Amino acid sequence: MKDYIVRATAANNQIRAFAVDSKEMVEKARQAHNTTPVASAALGRLLTAGSMMGAMLKGEKDILTLQVKGSGPIGGITVTADEKANVKGYVNNPDVDLPLNSEGKLDVAEAVGLGIMNVIKDIGLKEPYGGQTHLVTSEIAEDLTYYFANSEQTPSAVALGVLVDKDYSIKQAGGFIIQLLPNADEEVVDKLEKVIQSMESITSLLDQGKTPEDILEILLGDMELNILEKVPTKFYCNCTREKVEKALISVGKKDIKEMIEDGEDIELNCHFCSSKYIFTPEDLKKLI
Repeated sequence: MKDYIVRATAANNQIRAFAVDSKEMVEKARQAHNTTPVASAALGRLLTAGSMMGAMLKGEKDILTLQVKGSGPIGGITVTADEKANVKGYVNNPDVDLPLNSEGKLDVAEAVGLGIMNVIKDIGLKEPYGGQTHLVTSEIAEDLTYYFANSEQTPSAVALGVLVDKDYSIKQAGGFIIQLLPNADEEVVDKLEKVIQSMESITSLLDQGKTPEDILEILLGDMELNILEKVPTKFYCNCTREKVEKALISVGKKDIKEMIEDGEDIELNCHFCSSKYIFTPEDLKKLI
């Protein structure tokens, strides 16, 4: 198994936990969008979160969408995930380049800026369920912690990390989401807070060769950790030529006829994976 998520419980079912190694997923996204290091870090964090939140979905056709809209130069980030933890996503401006922040780290907060985060769940109801929160730090992990507490009334700890190598490839990526269930007592809460505060960064642990299981062991090893399953996760886009044809047909006959009269090939790109679809004037005639 390449990238994977570990799902677990602890403290006699007072805690549920997810941890993921998402290096290959984030690298695939970087290659697809040719992102700069800070854009890779921002997109990679949201993809990593999306994979774990996708694994929380229950229905076969459930879809989760995470949208970050900020005032910073990155413009926005969109990620979608399904219940199998397949994720895809993009940033509005993959070329954004900023100096390192005061701690010598990639300045994701500055790239994102002030704004909001939308969490939309399409779980087969008439209308998708949506929650929205203000970005509190624009670092993604803390913003999701705030979202879980305020929109889902679930006290959570979220850690997300992306380590970019000197050649701009992804050296490490991963994260965890720890959630307190309604029956959690104060002793468990205090114990968890102390462990999280004293923990090394997620990328540091991954760079030491720690696995998702190891990370949960560090966090919850002395709280009756019970690992339930390992779930594969990957960057996967379900775009096809047929779907792009339908989108093209939706513009209407008049516009398609004008494209044919221009006599040029039409190139359409998928936002999520940057796949290119070429339509010749002959292809367009068939669509009509």
